[in-house]
Amino acid sequence: MNLPITSTPVLALSGIHKGFPGVKALSDVSLRLFPGEVHALMGQNGAGKSTLIKVLTGLYQPDAGAVTLDGKAIAPKRTEDAQDLGIRTVYQEVNLCPNLSVAENICAGRFPRKSWLNGGRIDWAAVNAEARRVLAQMDLDIDVSAPLSRYSLSVQQMVAIARALRISARVLILDEPTSSLDDAAVQRLFTVLRRLRDQGLAILFVTHFLDQTYALADRITVMRNGETEGEYLASELSRLALVNKMVGAPPDQQPTRLDSRASQTGAPVLSAQGLGRRGALHPLDLQLKRGEVLGLAGLLGSGRTEAARLLFGADAADAGHVDMHGRTRRWHSPREAIAAGIAFCSEDRKHEGAILELSVRDNILLALQARHGLRLVMSFDEQQALADDYIQRLGIKTPSADTPIGQLSGGNQQKALLARWLATKPAVLILDEPTRGIDVRAKEDLMDQVRALAHGEAGMAIVFISSELPEVLHCSDRLLVLRDRRAAGEYRRGELDERSVLEVIAAESA
Repeated sequence: MNLPITSTPVLALSGIHKGFPGVKALSDVSLRLFPGEVHALMGQNGAGKSTLIKVLTGLYQPDAGAVTLDGKAIAPKRTEDAQDLGIRTVYQEVNLCPNLSVAENICAGRFPRKSWLNGGRIDWAAVNAEARRVLAQMDLDIDVSAPLSRYSLSVQQMVAIARALRISARVLILDEPTSSLDDAAVQRLFTVLRRLRDQGLAILFVTHFLDQTYALADRITVMRNGETEGEYLASELSRLALVNKMVGAPPDQQPTRLDSRASQTGAPVLSAQGLGRRGALHPLDLQLKRGEVLGLAGLLGSGRTEAARLLFGADAADAGHVDMHGRTRRWHSPREAIAAGIAFCSEDRKHEGAILELSVRDNILLALQARHGLRLVMSFDEQQALADDYIQRLGIKTPSADTPIGQLSGGNQQKALLARWLATKPAVLILDEPTRGIDVRAKEDLMDQVRALAHGEAGMAIVFISSELPEVLHCSDRLLVLRDRRAAGEYRRGELDERSVLEVIAAESA
């Protein structure tokens, strides 16, 4: 049952503000969840979705604003408080215990017990019966006494939902529940969610997949830059309008079309045929030539980062292969990819890139050390000369090569990480969100460096990934647009502008 706008929300937030030192995470945010509806929460990375969920679940307390449940003010101070109020959450990563049984996972913390006359011990027969009862509501018939690890990720996700629903849930929050599921598992999950919706449950569905949003959601709230952009009925909001609202592009803006001149490219350096990973990326074909920049464009979750990680061996592909210099490969580790001449700057600079306590020099040398292992023998003077050379060439602003990289600005950290990979003299350089979190001037410098590396004497083949469409259009000689974990189209420089890219992203999958 889909209730009209005039019904009373079961959960409502209004005027929510939340800040951290130097950061305003949420500003005047509002959200309404109605019984018997699936409400999608949409927004780009950094829009404030995760912070809002933490306010809802009691992990964070808002600085200002009101939260009401059935019209009564609530202020959960802990996640347990929110759970006691009937607000239950299932997160992207299944946070259950795979070594325990299905029934133990469902009832953990609230085990049925025998009477105190019988010692007050756990009643295991009742535990198993309770687990079967809850799973039966979801049409899931499995052996509840078996270890959770025996079952697929999709079944584990169902068990997590069953655990959340066991204690009189009023609101179910699903935070990216489909990010690791294949299409069949997604449809199975959606069948369960529609049944729960029809039973009157209010469901908040946090996702970045457009197709899934329109297949399931009754209502959509869009967040951007820590604010509520608006609330809409899904049936009245077009895909293109939704994408425009998420990225902040006015529908009537005049697009800037870049020139169609692309530099001369050489022979293919790397190609992928049917490269994919179940639940992460549908089989993908791409080719990268010497001296060109291939841009990957798409919304968060479209498959851009997943493709980069498969090309580099950071994640193992279960379909397809990579051809590198005419040799067919399927990487088993990043070390193999590095040895073959592939470099990868991750989007997560702080956790997968810079080691903040080490010096700029040591950070620059890390990838070279990984390529050569213990065979790398360089004197300190040679190490210093190498670091100083890249500091000068890339314009890294640092007091010295001995300065801890954590003391540098974000833009200079990013340049040092670029130097790390350039030191390996790669044939292919993959840059995932290299301009995120750095200032405008540093972005321009970095993009100039990218174009120079590809179009200069080095003739490097570069994969450039960015959420900022002007950046990816400016840098790229070819553009591969991804949507919902699959390729949506490939275009030469000048064939697309910002508006037409958004149209390709918003188009309905065939």
